[in-house]
Amino acid sequence: MFKNKNKRRKIIMKNNRINLVIAIIFLLGALILYRLYDLQIKKYDLYVALASSQHVAYNKLQPKRGRIFIQDSYGEGKLYPIATNKDFALVYAVPRDIQNPIEVAKKLYEIFNKEEVEKEVDELFVQEDRNTMNKKIEILKDLNGKEREEKEKEILADYNRMINDEEFKEFRKIKREAEINLRKEKIINEYIKKLSKRNDPYEPIAKKVDKETLNKVINLNIPGIKFMTETYRFYPERNIGAHIIGFVGYDGNKKRGFYGLEGFFDEELRGKIGIIKAERDANRYLTIVSDREFQKAIDGSDLILTIERPIQFEACRKLEEAIIKHGAEGGTVIIMDPNTGAILAMCSWPDYDPNNYSEEEDSAIFNNPAIFYPYEPGSVFKTITMAAALDAGVIGPNSTYEDKGYVNIEGWPKPIKNSDFETHGGWGVVDMNAVLEKSLNTGSIYAMNKVGANVFADYVKKFGFGEKTGIELETEAAGNIYNLLRKKIRPIDAAVASFGQGITVTPLQLVTAYAAIANGGILMKPYLVKEIIHTDGKKDITTPKQIRRVISEKAALMLAGMLTNVIEKGHGKRAGVEGYYIAGKTGTAQVPDKNKRGYSDKTIHTFVGFGPTDDPRFVMLVKLDDPKDVRFSASSAAPLFGELAKFLLTYWQIPKERD
Repeated sequence: MFKNKNKRRKIIMKNNRINLVIAIIFLLGALILYRLYDLQIKKYDLYVALASSQHVAYNKLQPKRGRIFIQDSYGEGKLYPIATNKDFALVYAVPRDIQNPIEVAKKLYEIFNKEEVEKEVDELFVQEDRNTMNKKIEILKDLNGKEREEKEKEILADYNRMINDEEFKEFRKIKREAEINLRKEKIINEYIKKLSKRNDPYEPIAKKVDKETLNKVINLNIPGIKFMTETYRFYPERNIGAHIIGFVGYDGNKKRGFYGLEGFFDEELRGKIGIIKAERDANRYLTIVSDREFQKAIDGSDLILTIERPIQFEACRKLEEAIIKHGAEGGTVIIMDPNTGAILAMCSWPDYDPNNYSEEEDSAIFNNPAIFYPYEPGSVFKTITMAAALDAGVIGPNSTYEDKGYVNIEGWPKPIKNSDFETHGGWGVVDMNAVLEKSLNTGSIYAMNKVGANVFADYVKKFGFGEKTGIELETEAAGNIYNLLRKKIRPIDAAVASFGQGITVTPLQLVTAYAAIANGGILMKPYLVKEIIHTDGKKDITTPKQIRRVISEKAALMLAGMLTNVIEKGHGKRAGVEGYYIAGKTGTAQVPDKNKRGYSDKTIHTFVGFGPTDDPRFVMLVKLDDPKDVRFSASSAAPLFGELAKFLLTYWQIPKERD
């Protein structure tokens, strides 16, 4: 009996174990089925993607950025790259492999820093000497004529005696060496700190190292100093044309163009990224398979500019010379073909080297003063007022009025005076030629009143003021002629606008307006890009664009003659070129005081003109910001205009018109 019970108990236990095993097998099977469902159906896309990442390689193919060229049309039509691409090296250190950090630091200084340090110190002393000279010359600004010239000669003679004195030379030599050694020690110590980080596998030493410098590093064969190459944007002409070109920098991790043409044409210059797709084998090598995908990168388009290289270089060189000579804060030169609107030169100072844009402390230097900073133009705007009155037929060159030296404006408590009223008083009965020749504010107001404030405002708009020119550059400003846009223009606003106050314009707007006068009254759109050449060989060629007729050809001819008289008989004599008839106008504008109502003691000197008068080949604006040694543009901007005009006429080999 007990045996039967035990037997039944064993059979039940055996059955339970079998049932448990079957249950486990069933559960495992269900789990496997669910897992297969999860993998093959529910998360199919995810695991295909993961598998693809293991077996398929995707690589981006980077395009070459398009180049930018300037031209020398009188040098067999050669093109010169002003923005291109170049391979440079990144030199870095592996500190754990450096055996003698102090010795290596000294060698690195000799290669990467010595020349630049010596140059910086020499420039420091030159600037010190300039500042000393400018302070002495600034004291003379209230003197006139020969007395000022004699004093300037004395200061220059004293300076020359000082720098040629043997004792001074020895003192300067000692001071120079001391300054160099201070900088040298600081740089070497910075190198030693980097090279002494024993657990650091990587320390950058120098970026954008050219081939010549890299060879010096390689020849030293220093263990622990290595390099890798990378393609950078390169600007062969350095500062020349920096404000036109802009630069390529980083927006986060992405490279793109900033400012100038690099910013405006970033998409065209950048090109399109290509893609390559290929499968990997078991050893993770790329294999060529039937479903291999390849999309070729499309290189960026090239730009050919209207800028003439010799003209650009001369404009920039002469501008810097004039700024240094007059102690000005800055300046701009724009040279344009009045018949087409093509910009032949555009240069501003201070400038920067786009190769080293990151070294600039103030980003404001990247803004192009020719288009970005509107200013009150002063008397150069009298030409626009005269153009309106001549075209409207309300005056002629020989029309007269009586100049008392001042005029009262309705609703304004103070009389408006001529700039020479305190020294000369009124000029009596004068004609419109004299208004421009002597730059009489009262005459501009007279001409404006003859045409009427609203009609005058319409002409100002027709000349393009108050709106962007549309040139192919980033950050162009529109200027401000708000005072002339009111339904009812205040008499004082129209009066001061007639001689260039209370409104703001950009240098480019101003030179474009004068170009319309030189072009027989037709306003042309200014442009910088002559051609865009795509990678497939197709070309987009810029066609000169007429915006509108602003004044009649007759009015333009009369005004050109009057502007020629400004140089022949008036304040613009020093802008003339012997043997040629040149037209132009001076302007000395007061600078508004930012801290209080009214104007500061600062001035902006402008000269705008064109030549030869009968068949203009160029129109040019010269602007100097707050020259310290002279009061009027006739003594600063006008001579610079004359020097550049002479260069242009010689460059183009234009025959003289008179003896």
